[in-house]
Amino acid sequence: MSQAPKPEAAMRAGIATAVLHRSAEEGSAPLWAQAKARLIEMIASGNLSPHDQLPSEAELCRMFGVSRTVVREALNQLVVERRVYKMQGKGSFVSEARTDQDFIGTTISFTSDFVGTSKIVSRRILFQGLRPATADEAHKLSLRDDEPNVAVLDRVLCVDDEPRTRVLALLRPSAVPGMEAAPMENRSLYETLRRRYGIVLTRAERWIEAISASEETAALLEVEPGTPLLGIESLSSDQHGTPVELYFATHRTDRARLHFYVK
Repeated sequence: MSQAPKPEAAMRAGIATAVLHRSAEEGSAPLWAQAKARLIEMIASGNLSPHDQLPSEAELCRMFGVSRTVVREALNQLVVERRVYKMQGKGSFVSEARTDQDFIGTTISFTSDFVGTSKIVSRRILFQGLRPATADEAHKLSLRDDEPNVAVLDRVLCVDDEPRTRVLALLRPSAVPGMEAAPMENRSLYETLRRRYGIVLTRAERWIEAISASEETAALLEVEPGTPLLGIESLSSDQHGTPVELYFATHRTDRARLHFYVK
């Protein structure tokens, strides 16, 4: 079969037209998967930058010699993987590359993900102080009867001035005396725990759920209300097995993936 003419948008993207293999007997992947792989090549080639528009569905059909159903399935899969995003009535666009972040999936700090990179990590304090613990917080942190309060550190964590995550950390006050007044504007919590209190978090139990951004959270993370986010609850213990930190994080996943190591 001869190749279809190269569409103008494909030429702008610097990608050669190639009809996809149709024969399953040749060991070919499904047509939509082949189309998806070609689109990934287009993006990875560097000829398309973040937020550049992809060729139209009609152009992609001509490029690959397939139906619109095949092209739409390939694009939908890329949207699910956050490689592409769609705008109603305008077409498909290249998503901004996301970094991998381990801080949710391990006991390392947010800052540790960016050591050795050119990224600038900053933190904005929303609230820092003491407040009475709820019954649930007291239970999870195993607070004693003479520990009615929790130390609270509520911050928005940013990368290159872009809000990424809101983290509300609740700490056992007897383990971190004076934390309510500690200078935490641009300091790692976990590094402060280690240096100031000799606490190393060695174990964490976490619960993760899909949530929608409330108006308050949307304003803090600079996204639209209703934007899909990840909600993370974490209970961390120190090197002696004592619960020290309970945190609730709201995380944007349009700028970074979360990496988990399971063993």
